Amino acid sequence: MIDRFLVLGIVAWGMLAMPAAQAQSYPSRPIRWIVPYPPGGSTDTYSRIIGGKLAEALGQQLVMDNRTGAAGSVGAELAAKAPPDGYTLVLGQDSNMVVGQAVRTKKNYDTLTDFAPISLVVRTPQVIVVNDTSPFRSLKDLIAAAKAKPGSLTYASAGVAGSSHVLGTFFNMTAGIDTLHVPYKGGAPGMLDLRAGRVSYMVTSMVTSLNFVRDGRARLLATTGAKRSHLFPDVPTMAESGFPGFEAILWHGVLAPAKVPRTIVARLNQEIVKVLALPDVQKLLMAEGGTASPSTPEEFAAFLRTETAKWTKVIKQAGITLD
Repeated sequence: MIDRFLVLGIVAWGMLAMPAAQAQSYPSRPIRWIVPYPPGGSTDTYSRIIGGKLAEALGQQLVMDNRTGAAGSVGAELAAKAPPDGYTLVLGQDSNMVVGQAVRTKKNYDTLTDFAPISLVVRTPQVIVVNDTSPFRSLKDLIAAAKAKPGSLTYASAGVAGSSHVLGTFFNMTAGIDTLHVPYKGGAPGMLDLRAGRVSYMVTSMVTSLNFVRDGRARLLATTGAKRSHLFPDVPTMAESGFPGFEAILWHGVLAPAKVPRTIVARLNQEIVKVLALPDVQKLLMAEGGTASPSTPEEFAAFLRTETAKWTKVIKQAGITLD
């Protein structure tokens, strides 16, 4: 008769060896990378910059899957409910992982429990932008016009309950103005309507507005970082425009469904951190207005908890709700 303790020892050894074997064989097939916003916006742009290099590092194709809707929550929900095998990743950001969750009473996923954080990747300031024919040359001009005719100005955002919507509402409250929110399914379509003159201004990411500003088709009134953007050093921050302490940074990070094996999380984190250290990747991110911001999975998890507490408090004070 085989010794019972020997059998238990073999089983225990097999269980310990299994994660190591998973890490060594992973990935053995293409990985689905969910982009919760349409092509042309910041999330899509960063996905393609980082995803291409990550595919090379992993030796497998990353299939970009743009799933839009509900300020990024449609794509995030798909990722949260995917099998936890490491073959579905999502580039989440503050809008669908924190802000959108804080404004909803009914949630289809919980950021802090339904995802395995892998790494932060980039931070970028938001902007307030107008088109080139706008009479507004500064934030002061916009505020004056809004106060002169309450409700007459409109502003575009990347979607209801997204970070740009919340920022736009918070700006209105801080400035004491009343403007009409016009949500779009992503930043890119909003910018097209801004260019066409269908909205007065837009609150959006640096990436979304970048090409229009560079070629003179749009004009930045302010950025939302603590410091001026390295791309547009002549554009004042919100703090410099009369709102001391006003800061709101967009961030993006890679996540997987919860319960993905820790060995796979560690492997992905290791490769993503290496990708973000590449000079050409850093150059591309900076060219889009962002700054590479790698982290450990634990640091990213702590960051998510801090951001959730911060924006939940702000949204509650502002009285912003979705449901």
